Amino acid sequence: MVQKKEIVFIVNPRSGTHGKNEIPRIIGESIDKGAFNSQVIFTEYAGHAAEIASRCVAEKTDIAVAVGGDGTVNEVARSLVHSDTALGIVPCGSGNGLARHLSIPMDIKKAIAIINRCNIEALDYGMINSMPFFCTCGMGFDAFISQKFAEAGKRGPITYMENVLKEGLKYKPEIYEVEDDTQATRHKAFLIACANASQYGNNAYIAPKATMTDGLMDVIIMEPFTAFDAPQISIDMFNGTLDKNSKIKTFKAKRIHIHRSQPGAIHYDGDPIMTGTDIDVHIEERGIKMITNPDATEGERLPNVILNVFSDFFNNLNNVREDLEKQSKRIHAINKALLKRLTRN
Repeated sequence: MVQKKEIVFIVNPRSGTHGKNEIPRIIGESIDKGAFNSQVIFTEYAGHAAEIASRCVAEKTDIAVAVGGDGTVNEVARSLVHSDTALGIVPCGSGNGLARHLSIPMDIKKAIAIINRCNIEALDYGMINSMPFFCTCGMGFDAFISQKFAEAGKRGPITYMENVLKEGLKYKPEIYEVEDDTQATRHKAFLIACANASQYGNNAYIAPKATMTDGLMDVIIMEPFTAFDAPQISIDMFNGTLDKNSKIKTFKAKRIHIHRSQPGAIHYDGDPIMTGTDIDVHIEERGIKMITNPDATEGERLPNVILNVFSDFFNNLNNVREDLEKQSKRIHAINKALLKRLTRN
């Protein structure tokens, strides 16, 4: 007789945009009772998920499942690194970046079906200064927006979009000195992101070629751009072709050191924190066990609402630009005709 695995579902009732009252019932109906002894625990305060996950490690629980968004996943995962307790994910947040990278379904029952299959892999994670990250970290505009998003009264793609559109044109790029094992370079950049996984969440692919099994992070340097460049950058991000954009420089590294002129925000998996002028980022190879989707396809894409919002906005922006260009050509033609008449007289 096969011994059942012990599994604990750690539910953050405050993450994402929907209530979690039905989750214990759904788990009870969906989990494979022949394979698992399951327990559901709701978090009660900030940091509680990490405490529960640490207890799972101490008690040699086989799997700890984060039920929530990227913040909850990060909190649970950082307590599981370099242990035998595997991380499972039931995505219930606003962005769900790591779950989407791993092709974990957004539907709760389907996500639990992946857990029932119990395909466990050892994957990489990253460290930015002393903070673990499992999806992305960064500084510059994305950290700035993470702050705005954290301060917002409501969460979700629309709130994210409101903050991006409201604050984006006011944000000033910074000067960064970036050093890896081979060279030191200096950049004026809109943002610098370090990606262990491919996306921020909501299928916004900041590092479309990132993988969690190569012992390296993808470093993305986004150079300053104009309002006319923004549509293509956004389209490339959602199409998974950002690495081909002329405003983007990318390279892979195991560790980097970054120096900037003044202290400011950084983020780890979307959670912002203030830090100093020097930032160290590195990858811990195969440092965490995770339940993954055995049927996942490299480069798989899932539909998402934020793509539609971006597309509508930038289609409108492009229409305005085309109208302006037509008006400009018309005005130029009129001026040219007037100049001809004046020179004749």
